[in-house]
Amino acid sequence: MEEDSPLTKTVKGAVTGLAAGTIWGTVVATWYDVPRVERHVALPGLIRTLKMCGTYGATFATIGGLYIGVEQLVQSQRKKRDFVNGAVGAFVAGASVCGYRGKSIQSALIGGSCLAFTSAVLDIGGNTTRVDNGKEYYPYTTEKKPAH
Repeated sequence: MEEDSPLTKTVKGAVTGLAAGTIWGTVVATWYDVPRVERHVALPGLIRTLKMCGTYGATFATIGGLYIGVEQLVQSQRKKRDFVNGAVGAFVAGASVCGYRGKSIQSALIGGSCLAFTSAVLDIGGNTTRVDNGKEYYPYTTEKKPAH
């Protein structure tokens, strides 16, 4: 199977982050009370939900794009594929987003460090969502049922 280019991986990371963030924004919006009905504002609950979806979607897309983009950049410069690449990408993503949101160097360092630590632990531990064990899984059975 042909591997994707670094740009394609970065775009996929950002789009996946956008989708996940939008879904998470919808969930968070349902946890809050619907604002009071105001004059001259049509559908205030819908507007608030859409704003939260957009905010969370943009945040997650930024994290996903920065993480994958920096990871690919570090990998191409170091010519190695190990946990350091992911940790650096996670630090940059976490520091950028948390620093922007928290408006301080301290929150940037804490956010970047936490995300980098999490990424490194997951990479070192070998945790992955896809494991190729040689088996093929089907959403249906491929064996014939015995005749009764």
